[in-house]
Amino acid sequence: MDTGDVKHYLLGLQHRITQAIEDLDGQRFHTDPWEKPATDVLQGQGITKILENGQVFERAGCGFSHVTGPRLPPSATHDRPELSGAPFEAMGVSLVFHPRNPYAPTVHLNVRMLSARTADGETVAWFGGGMDLTPYYGFEEDAVHFHQSCREALAPHGEHLHPRFKTWCDDYFYLKHRNEQRGIGGIFFDDFSELGREKSFAVLQSVGDAFLGAYVPIVEKRMNTPYGERERAHQLYRRGRYVEFNLVWDRGTHFGLQSGGRTESILLSMPPLASWSYQPPSEPGTPEHRLMQDFIVRRDWL
Repeated sequence: MDTGDVKHYLLGLQHRITQAIEDLDGQRFHTDPWEKPATDVLQGQGITKILENGQVFERAGCGFSHVTGPRLPPSATHDRPELSGAPFEAMGVSLVFHPRNPYAPTVHLNVRMLSARTADGETVAWFGGGMDLTPYYGFEEDAVHFHQSCREALAPHGEHLHPRFKTWCDDYFYLKHRNEQRGIGGIFFDDFSELGREKSFAVLQSVGDAFLGAYVPIVEKRMNTPYGERERAHQLYRRGRYVEFNLVWDRGTHFGLQSGGRTESILLSMPPLASWSYQPPSEPGTPEHRLMQDFIVRRDWL
């Protein structure tokens, strides 16, 4: 395995996912190739694909990036102080899809490789990523299907990985300032190289390959559910939490901005509309209250 193998896989994954979403939505992605000229911080290129104001998706962004730089930013070295300031190479696919219908959940996927060269000339590489689901209205069968798909994706690599990556996801996608989970979780892993390069890369591939089967059936089931102003207002309010997490806590966003990445592509995960209101009431017995009590909590869905 070399970086060319990883890049080939990631570009193919981006194409497969965006093609499937176009088939579902009926609208095509706008493709925006970009290049970041060399600076003293970073250089690289990528392909941002964005679908806005579709029939099913209000905004769907799926980006590939491949960048190099003379020194790793702080967000990438907090667990690896020996690599502080090391030259690096990073590539990945990151997506966030925001459906129009409040009954269809937002989803996030990221798969990436990061490598760096140590002071003695050794190149070390590690992988990261995962997928997680953020519903605005909770459905038990959707949550079980998503988590079952995550477990099946990891099973060939060892039964121990799913409970570990599931807990990692719950820990990571947590709004500390709100004492809230962002959604119902999924799987997440970072700085992962313990199986060796080939097998660690295979874990990344399994996660990427499982995405469409984990998510698309849920959207197909919910995208035509009737809704009104109440459901729309609740969706926009909960989207505000998504914005808060991405800007305050997300390491990927911080890495991109700290390394001088392309801001428009880094922030493609933002929803097109969101709202904030001061402690809105959530009446017991309502679907909105049930979301917070039964879904936006740490839970073993399987």
